[in-house]
Amino acid sequence: MTSQKPINRTFSTAPMMDWSDKHCRYFWRTLSKEALLYSEMVTTGAIIHGQGGAGRFLNFNEEEHPVALQLGGSKPSELAHCAKIAQEFGYDEVNLNVGCPSDRVQNNMIGACLMGHPQLVADCIKAMQDVCDIPVTIKHRIGIDDQDSYEELHHFVKTVADTGCKTFIVHARKAILQGLSPKQNRDVPPLRYEVVRKLKEDFPDLEILINGGIETIDQIKEVLTYTDGAMVGREAYHSPALLLQVDHELYGHDKNEPILKDVIRGMYPYIENHLSQDGKLAFITRHMLGLFNGLPGSRQFRRHLSEQAYKKTATIQTIEDALAFMPD
Repeated sequence: MTSQKPINRTFSTAPMMDWSDKHCRYFWRTLSKEALLYSEMVTTGAIIHGQGGAGRFLNFNEEEHPVALQLGGSKPSELAHCAKIAQEFGYDEVNLNVGCPSDRVQNNMIGACLMGHPQLVADCIKAMQDVCDIPVTIKHRIGIDDQDSYEELHHFVKTVADTGCKTFIVHARKAILQGLSPKQNRDVPPLRYEVVRKLKEDFPDLEILINGGIETIDQIKEVLTYTDGAMVGREAYHSPALLLQVDHELYGHDKNEPILKDVIRGMYPYIENHLSQDGKLAFITRHMLGLFNGLPGSRQFRRHLSEQAYKKTATIQTIEDALAFMPD
């Protein structure tokens, strides 16, 4: 695969486990032509040792470009091997996860715990850079546990930046690795956008993107006054109509206000192809449930798809039956 367009990181969707798979990204791409789309985190172990080969985890649709692969790992040689594979598969960017706080990844020295080992992270980034030509980027927190001073964050960023890494995606919360679940780590530690602002002031030559708690176009425009880009996760997933505003509001495209039913119907060829390969309808429709959020009939639309799309007999007609609950 070859990249169809250069990377512009003004707006990107976050890597989200079990959510931002290739079906979700294909759907998002129908809503925004400009957004940079990130994969779920894929561990180096899955790519190197997983049953079915790397393609099981890395295959994506050509239409998804620009698309970035997020890797989880901490062994430089394994990350380098997987970064090279990512380039061969056609990804536009490869990103290292230094933000996930779950116990499972900590036990494998993956995710946010790596913030306590800045030189190791730098070695990982450098190893990846040495074997591929696509950008190697990093996503991290503003700190972990009691290692949450600005001085420690500054040292971490400088250590990694010394490798030549230019793009830092900063989740503006620290991670509490003992005592909080991954879900709590997305809500309980307070957002500190001012820390990300100071990072950009101290590292003006780096591309600093901000992530965490962003829900509206107005919020995005505000953070863009002091950062280089905004990454949106849960809001993009739960209310995907947000992406319909991105190209016009953030990239200057002509305003496009499609009929939401037509957005769904535009997916039918993709869905039909998926069904023809014995794929379940729900694997795609689960990502569309929030498209009509806030509109009359949206609850019935969600309920019908949630209950019916998992059945073996589910077809395009199942979606049409759900759309019947929505006014024209």
